[in-house]
Amino acid sequence: MMLKEGVPRHTQISQWLRRQIDEGTFKPEEKLPSENDLAKKFDVSRVTIRRALQSLESEAIIYRCQGLGSFVSDGRLSQNLVKLTDFNEDMSQAGLEPASEVKQFTTVDAPDWLAEILHIDQGNKVLQIDRLRKGNGDPIAFDSTWLPIFYGQLLDEKELTNSTIYDVLERDYDISVIKGCYRMSAVAADEYLAKELAVEAGSPLFLIDRMTYTIGNKPLYYQKRYYRNDKVIYEMTLERSADGSSGNDMPLKEFTPVFKS
Repeated sequence: MMLKEGVPRHTQISQWLRRQIDEGTFKPEEKLPSENDLAKKFDVSRVTIRRALQSLESEAIIYRCQGLGSFVSDGRLSQNLVKLTDFNEDMSQAGLEPASEVKQFTTVDAPDWLAEILHIDQGNKVLQIDRLRKGNGDPIAFDSTWLPIFYGQLLDEKELTNSTIYDVLERDYDISVIKGCYRMSAVAADEYLAKELAVEAGSPLFLIDRMTYTIGNKPLYYQKRYYRNDKVIYEMTLERSADGSSGNDMPLKEFTPVFKS
């Protein structure tokens, strides 16, 4: 390809790459030619190639992995979850429009297993909230959440269609969310979850059991969130310790859900 005069070289190269991707020459998740190969192809410096790739990366057309190269994006958008966030923050940071449908908002007696988790007596009242969570109108996850009635009585069913539990408790009642503990596993969708999430019964779902705490390490709520397996994956970045050892204190730098719109 001959580069034209009067148009920045990195712009012409990024436009050429974009066309190749749009036309299917480079497919989602396919690795692009190396910076060296592209520099030779266009007879330009690697700095020029790097600027062209940066332009495509800023538009989420490609993504780059240090030491591995550049890859065509498959439409997934990501954000960092090392910081404790709620669903709406996750969606907004991923460039998706969040929405929720409240399926159940009911006071129930806490069974043994739940009472133990929430540090309350068996049979104490808890608020159960079931919600279908959406991004850009598509079903992404289904939540079942249980709160001790002390906190549950502060919530309004209608408000939770647009706001999150985090948002309401912190904004309206100054109840801080300070910690979340996660356990992750895979489960098969039963008939109910399959219908709500618009998948086939038996489809794999990504389950996150989450315990959330407020000041004084008091349990605030327990939640089960079922993600559609085709809508989210998690990526993790670890750093080796400064002395080069691979001990047990390797710090977690990023823990990132990647959503597919």
